[in-house]
Amino acid sequence: MRKGLLLTASLAFAGCVAAHAQTITPEDVARMRAEFGSDPSTTAIQNILTANGDIRSLALNHELDGKIDHYFKYRVNVSGITNQKQSGRCWMFTSMNVLRPSVMEQYNIDEFDFSHNYLYFWDILEKSNLFLENAIATASKPMDDREVMHYFSAPVDDGGVWNLYYNIAGKYGVVPASVMPETPHSENTAQMIALINEKLRTEGYQLRETANGTDGRKQAKALAEQKAEALNDIYRILALCLGEPPVEFEWRYRDCDGNIVSRTYTPMEFYAAITPEDYTPDNYIMIMNDPTREYYRLYEISNYRNTVEGINWVYLNLPNEDIKRAALASIKNNEAMYASCDVTKYLNRKTGIMDPALYDYESLFGIELDMDKKARILTRQSGSSHAMAIIGVDTDSNDVPVKWEFENSWGTEYGNNGYLTFTDDWFDEYMFRVVIRKCYLDEKAVAALATEPVILPAWDFMH
Repeated sequence: MRKGLLLTASLAFAGCVAAHAQTITPEDVARMRAEFGSDPSTTAIQNILTANGDIRSLALNHELDGKIDHYFKYRVNVSGITNQKQSGRCWMFTSMNVLRPSVMEQYNIDEFDFSHNYLYFWDILEKSNLFLENAIATASKPMDDREVMHYFSAPVDDGGVWNLYYNIAGKYGVVPASVMPETPHSENTAQMIALINEKLRTEGYQLRETANGTDGRKQAKALAEQKAEALNDIYRILALCLGEPPVEFEWRYRDCDGNIVSRTYTPMEFYAAITPEDYTPDNYIMIMNDPTREYYRLYEISNYRNTVEGINWVYLNLPNEDIKRAALASIKNNEAMYASCDVTKYLNRKTGIMDPALYDYESLFGIELDMDKKARILTRQSGSSHAMAIIGVDTDSNDVPVKWEFENSWGTEYGNNGYLTFTDDWFDEYMFRVVIRKCYLDEKAVAALATEPVILPAWDFMH
């Protein structure tokens, strides 16, 4: 009886909402016209906006001119800007960029870069295998199931976070850039990825059909053979577009003393040689500022990895002030950090400055834009879109941060010779994730690491 009353009330409410839904009437249009033309300055603004397509340049807040510089009290020793070109490999570039300074010091060289093409090959191959396994595992679910739709919407892509680097580099190793250079398809990945995704959707659909067969033993064998053939085809596409990864290589370089040095490694031997011994998820922690969720809690996003056996994306949610204290300590100790943010928000691409007050859209359009970080996340207005390394911080007389610096991977023509300066206010609003050594976290944060993570779905909005 109670359930019936609740159902009746729910239907009545839904009907009430539907009954009050209104279309735009001629009277509404007349009201909007009258309001739009009530201010004489509106015509001047309209003339400016209809003649100039760059809203950012018109909204630029010149009151900030000269007030934000690119000088930093504390800065990690870094050298050289990388360029991911037309690819979504920022997570890979950033993960490697934070390691480059120690490699240069170790080998006494003044410049160095990893082969991102090498690691990209294995990343896409492994992501392809994971997709095919997911297609088999969810074969009993309908195609319109949310999980199935999530997997088939984008079988593979360039994107990722730090745990993907840890998974793939720990399995296949790394090599210097000269050993497996970039190709047109690693620098501009769209066409190759589109072809691979078409192939994977075809194979994933066929695997579902096979998995729903009746004979268990024949089914298992058929699935294994079918998946192996599919991976052979993916390997072929990758090898034709990117080249085949080396099994062993000779690395020749000139050190800072002028000596020409030759060394032979396997990719795994080189990875072991250049990677800190404590470089594990037990010591390098991803911390996040997500005000939509409880702080001092661990969260894990289901199936967000690139290898079947790899670790998922796990993060510790912390207030911004905790993250800043840890980041400041890391930079003071000359350790750069993997970080990710909503890079496009309030960024001057020419000067490389980022500040929430940089563009005054409200004054230009005569409107209000008023959402806090929590609301922006929940409404999908904001979310992490790009990874970069945090390398610098400037502080006031009390050693409180006032601005920070990113090392980007968009080449030297972008921003301040490839670097971006963001204010502490921008940090509060648009910074999301940092990977940092556990030793820089306080006791409360470390204690939270010992708790069981809250499991989030693969399609979680912080994905």
